[in-house]
Amino acid sequence: MALIEYADAAPEVRAVFDDIKAARGVADVNNFWKALAVHPPTLKRTWESLKQVMAPGALDPLTKEMLYLAASAAAGCAYCTASHTAAARAKGMTEAMHGELLAVLGMAAETNRLAEALRVPIDQGL
Repeated sequence: MALIEYADAAPEVRAVFDDIKAARGVADVNNFWKALAVHPPTLKRTWESLKQVMAPGALDPLTKEMLYLAASAAAGCAYCTASHTAAARAKGMTEAMHGELLAVLGMAAETNRLAEALRVPIDQGL
């Protein structure tokens, strides 16, 4: 997979990279954004959507990052799991919180598989 570096980027890619760097207070964008830059419309759309979804709202930023981490781990995306583990830690996730998150994730995976394997009918009123 090609990674587009800032020096080699088209102006529309540089504009998105500049916005990412400013929003995150970083000197360079990470490899996910560099990989998306092979298709500038996808890069821009993804960044704009991510900014909107992860913006302050009813859920606090740490909760959003921990949800993103759990979804990434459940989906088996090593890159996203690493990225959102780091982001959650930066937003205050402790080792104890991380441990509990992983315990819940593991338990959900186990009980989900059991319910599916047993074809448990959904209770009335759920």
